[in-house]
Amino acid sequence: MQLEAERDFSIDLGLDEADDPAALAQRLAAQLGVALEELPPIELRKRSIDARRGRVRFHLVVGAARPPEPSAPVREVSGEPVIVVGGGPAGLFCAYELARAGIRAIVVDRGKPVQARRRDLKGLTQHGRVDPDSNYCFGEGGAGTYSDGKLYTRSHKRGDVRDVLEILALHGAPHDILIDARPHIGSNKLPKVISAMRARLEGAGSEIRFGARATELIARDGRATGVRLADGTELLGRAVVLATGHSARDVHELLVRAHVRLEAKAFAMGVRIEHPQPLVDGIQYGRFAGHPKLPAAAYKLAYTPSDGRGAFSFCMCPGGWIVPASTEPDGLVVNGMSLSRRDSPYANSGLVVSVEVGDTDGTPLGGVALQARLERAAAQAGGGALRAPATRATDFVRRRASSTVPATSYQPGLAATDLGEVLDATGLPLAARLREALAAFDRQMRGYLTEEAVLVGVESRTSSPVRVPRDPAKLESPDLRALYPCGEGAGYAGGIVSAALDGMRVARAILGDRSLHEA
Repeated sequence: MQLEAERDFSIDLGLDEADDPAALAQRLAAQLGVALEELPPIELRKRSIDARRGRVRFHLVVGAARPPEPSAPVREVSGEPVIVVGGGPAGLFCAYELARAGIRAIVVDRGKPVQARRRDLKGLTQHGRVDPDSNYCFGEGGAGTYSDGKLYTRSHKRGDVRDVLEILALHGAPHDILIDARPHIGSNKLPKVISAMRARLEGAGSEIRFGARATELIARDGRATGVRLADGTELLGRAVVLATGHSARDVHELLVRAHVRLEAKAFAMGVRIEHPQPLVDGIQYGRFAGHPKLPAAAYKLAYTPSDGRGAFSFCMCPGGWIVPASTEPDGLVVNGMSLSRRDSPYANSGLVVSVEVGDTDGTPLGGVALQARLERAAAQAGGGALRAPATRATDFVRRRASSTVPATSYQPGLAATDLGEVLDATGLPLAARLREALAAFDRQMRGYLTEEAVLVGVESRTSSPVRVPRDPAKLESPDLRALYPCGEGAGYAGGIVSAALDGMRVARAILGDRSLHEA
């Protein structure tokens, strides 16, 4: 039988059939009304779990097997480099796309390579010691390297998501990321993938420099020509890509000194909520909870409180851990991560509320000041050493402090307190909005609001509160030629894949500008 190569077919299989190719083939043959032997070779294109209406099944998208289309390779690079500031997904994938065209990049990152960075993370979790240049936000691979490696994105209109996933798979990511509806690598595997990408770029002739914090933009005749590093080194090139993450606050000052405009943008702040993973499994899977074929259950929640500000879950980590994501010694920030197996006994998620530009002082850096105020309040409430202020969810909705809190995945430890008071330090009704949202979430997931759930503060770095304007077509700054704001820190992405896509878009914009390649 001939099937169109691009045609997809949807198949639902029970939990005990999901890994059985014979069951899949029989179900597809029956759906098509053909004999089993008439089917051509079949490939699995997408896999997800359907836990609606009291049943749990695997939903598969399949089709006729197609010959593999290998990702375009990098080439040996040469010539005047593009200077890329930031070694996260935006910067790395920008350099990768440039290398496909034979253009050399010099990527500078203020942090350390993944292995050395791991030691600094131990200092964070075990000793409460913050290295401002090497932490969960800064270092090789950016914030995503040691905070989960989630690859789900809605940014399909921004570029070829499949290309990004194939590049990651080429460098050691599990093949399952190509078929899972919500792909995930895990913080134990992603560092090796990032290191392999770096090795390929260096093998082609590009350069990655660590411990290289950019402190000044270098410009000539209204055009960005390079950067000056903290040690005084000057790096010059044909263009500068600004691919720093959402927490590089000193980069804002660098841009102000270079007379590059900044704009305030909306973002979100709130807390992390942690449950026992079996409790979430029971809510989501019902009587199927505990089945060996089922992964740790995830969830996604959203609600609009009465004042119109959206409240929603963010960066949900099934079988995960809460980690300290502080970048400054006087502030406390928490984030979530999971290992590839997602086998922690805890589930955590950000619970955040939208903060609009009008909620700040109206200046371009007003949102940054609001973040910092909340982070300092959290550090003070936690009592130091990165202990996090925490309140049982039931106490929080009753507007009272907790005297005790449940066991937690957060290694620096929790300080039982009234997290509502910490949130109120912003001067915004974040606590009131979260209380209203928690009641709504309990209606959406019965049992979500429980004594076993604990709120941990604070989740303040969901996205950048600042945008660096750029031309919508050329993607360069309107204030400085050959400067390309890019990724999360510039306000154009919100995760690993969207940042990677934006980096590749910027690379293609550079390749398309003939003036940057003239001798």
